[in-house]
Amino acid sequence: MTDDILDKLERSKFRSSFKLGKKYRDYVMQKGMDTIRRHAEDFIATRLAPAVIENDGHQTPMKNHPVFIAQHATATCCRGCFEKWHGIPAGRKLTNEQQKYAVDLIMRWIEKQMTV
Repeated sequence: MTDDILDKLERSKFRSSFKLGKKYRDYVMQKGMDTIRRHAEDFIATRLAPAVIENDGHQTPMKNHPVFIAQHATATCCRGCFEKWHGIPAGRKLTNEQQKYAVDLIMRWIEKQMTV
């Protein structure tokens, strides 16, 4: 299912505009996928999972970390995008399973970007 939604997101002009440049690919290589996954888990838990996010729609930068770029590419950047693209409603805390879904999606996108 992860690749199905990634294919759908790739058809969006906005979502498909995000790419991991050399700097971010080098960062992923230096840190390793396990560390990047832990970063993604932390970002999702603190920036996407809460029921109420004070600055929702503005909490995810568009640079400075490969996970942030991946979040925009995968529509896991804010609850509005998450609801629109993934059908997971805002206004309630994400379950562990929903958080894992977001992290898995982010990591699959990063994996694909590492082979470009």
